[in-house]
Amino acid sequence: MKLYENGVYLVNGTTLIEDNHEASAKLAATCGKTVDKEEARKSTIAYGILKEHNTSGNMSDLKIKFDKLVSHDITYVGIIQTARASGLEKFPIPYALTNCHNSLCAVGGTINEDDHMFGLTCAKKYGGIYVPPHQAVIHQFAREMMAGGGKMILGSDSHTRYGALGTMAVGEGGPELVKQLLNKTYDISLPGIIGVYMTGKPAKGVGPQDVALAIIGEVFDKGYVKNKVMEFVGPGVDGLSVDFRIGVDVMTTETTCLSSIWKTDNKTREYYDIHGRVSEYKELNPGEVAYYDGMIEINLDEIKPMIAMPFHPSNTYTIEELNANLMDILDDCEKRARVSLDGQVDFTLKDKVRNGRLYVDQGIIAGCAGGGFENISDAADILRGSSIGPDEFTLSVYPASTPIYMELVKNGCAADLMATGAIIKTAFCGPCFGAGDTPSNNGFSIRHSTRNFPNREGSKLQNGQIASVALMDARSIAATAANKGYLTAATDMDVTYNNPKYFFNDTIYKNRVFDSKAEANPKQEIHFGPNIKDWPKMSALPENMVLQVVSEIHDPVTTTDELIPSGETSSYRSNPLGLAEFTLSRKDPEYVGRAKHIQAAQKALEAGECAGEAVPELKAVMSKIKEKYTNVCHDNLGVGSTIFAVKPGDGSAREQAASCQKVLGGWANIANDYATKRYRSNLINWGMLPFVIDEGELPFKNLDYIFLPGIREAVIEKREIIEAYVVKDTGLEKFDLRLGQLTDDEREIILKGCLINYYRG
Repeated sequence: MKLYENGVYLVNGTTLIEDNHEASAKLAATCGKTVDKEEARKSTIAYGILKEHNTSGNMSDLKIKFDKLVSHDITYVGIIQTARASGLEKFPIPYALTNCHNSLCAVGGTINEDDHMFGLTCAKKYGGIYVPPHQAVIHQFAREMMAGGGKMILGSDSHTRYGALGTMAVGEGGPELVKQLLNKTYDISLPGIIGVYMTGKPAKGVGPQDVALAIIGEVFDKGYVKNKVMEFVGPGVDGLSVDFRIGVDVMTTETTCLSSIWKTDNKTREYYDIHGRVSEYKELNPGEVAYYDGMIEINLDEIKPMIAMPFHPSNTYTIEELNANLMDILDDCEKRARVSLDGQVDFTLKDKVRNGRLYVDQGIIAGCAGGGFENISDAADILRGSSIGPDEFTLSVYPASTPIYMELVKNGCAADLMATGAIIKTAFCGPCFGAGDTPSNNGFSIRHSTRNFPNREGSKLQNGQIASVALMDARSIAATAANKGYLTAATDMDVTYNNPKYFFNDTIYKNRVFDSKAEANPKQEIHFGPNIKDWPKMSALPENMVLQVVSEIHDPVTTTDELIPSGETSSYRSNPLGLAEFTLSRKDPEYVGRAKHIQAAQKALEAGECAGEAVPELKAVMSKIKEKYTNVCHDNLGVGSTIFAVKPGDGSAREQAASCQKVLGGWANIANDYATKRYRSNLINWGMLPFVIDEGELPFKNLDYIFLPGIREAVIEKREIIEAYVVKDTGLEKFDLRLGQLTDDEREIILKGCLINYYRG
């Protein structure tokens, strides 16, 4: 694999010319004419789709209107509640509400099914689509029933990726979907476009997860595609099935790219035809000469079975490399874990080595990444006639939709898998976010799913538990299962792959999915369970602000799972204050109490009372501030909390990572950088200041107070540098913060206090 240092021209879809001092001569010789770089930029597939969906008239500053929206039952309640509070009357575009996260109605009593009934009644009232639990995971339903060539889809899940079908899809926090529901736009600068040029053909036994992990391992740490669009081109694409392309595409999220798109061909057309939607096919190819801001060149012949060791999808090795250097790599993983886990629990992988081989406790093939028809069919071919054994090792398989499940039953693959001792389950995202199939303490699971962050498998550090996940392709998981839990690459197995044809049957959808056909019913009453709560009132940005630092995190990257846990919190996503009790519970259990303590001062101010009476230590803080800023008083002051993290926001698009801080009185984050655009956007949409501070020794420490004089004026005036002071016993010590680029609408949202206030006027 090669990453180009400069931009790259792609000529006729087959010739790469790097943008260096020799480029002009090479282009002239190849094309027989002079090539204009800016015109060539417009010849990418991504540029064309963005242009078609841009409403600003300015391709530097995009205002995107999406064609369709998708959400699941962890996100749609909050989105619709926010939109209702902002004036929603009807879904303006097709909006699918799937139920693949809170499918297990086992935690919190009636909460989950109450949320589902909320979704069904909202689909009826506002004119949407409702997919009942266990029918399909969000992204498989979108692929089967919603994707379209040249279209754009916005989803409130980070793995919203349908590029292999010619659909540019973006995963964002819920407030961005709210904007679309209110006929507003998705506002971004034109993203960079990175080509992914494929040649060759994968070896037998190499699957899409192997290709995806190889890419992630190469680009993640370098930030090579961060917030950019990945465009898959080259002759290697032609030899890949659409299921294979989908398996690579869905994992592009783990590179931190913004979106993805692939060239399309007759195989793509066939996919749409199989699903009864051939009219949605559109041929997409780059122009005669297309310019990319960077290029990833991949020879698929060279890809080997991969494994991403705990605790990140970028912690990659070939399985061959791991087996050859087992103890050294396990030792390195344990050292990394001590950083990720803050030494909260003892963690080891070396105890999994038996007779010189790595033994795993569990295999999972599931969800939007692993639950595809070809992945499971190939796993069945590998396992047919064998046994997973009666020891610790277990294998669970989750087809991504009921139509896939039905076809696996009809062609016998399901029976072949079950005969080995594997368990076939319904469409459910639980193994990806920590609900279901949690291993035993210190258990080690291999999964064809999307993520392997700490606790992503369901263990709870705060209870002294730890388990871990390595990501692998379904084929090598099946090979490991055939060897009763001993890690094995699929390429080491002598297997004949049958490649059965897929027949899609949408009968179950016709029988069970509610589709309003865009017809709203205003008379429909919405079902509200007792857990579904409105958002609390949120104040506008004050003239001056006092922030207390209530958590300080120095991990290289902080995931949204660590900011607000997945799994055990899922049932509380429809209750803003109830969910907020879990904020940072895995990372900093003292956060909630500290945030509430300082929030009492803001509540006192809003009631016309003295902040210092509610939080006595503020009296000394305010005394020091008033020595220099005599005009600061309760009429022009806001008080709240902030956290510092080196690089927060990797992973999920969930808005709750920000909103939970907000409802506990958070006014800001301070970071050296933000891991994703999604998290930074969530902060802004909840009225929180996304401060950036230069790397190095911090001017403040945990529990210090920070004073921001004239912060409202600074936002209005678009100041690049924000004046800030640490309040010390000796006085105010100045330091600088930055807000980074903000659109005018984003500034107004922050000034109003949150997106809800912004739309209320």
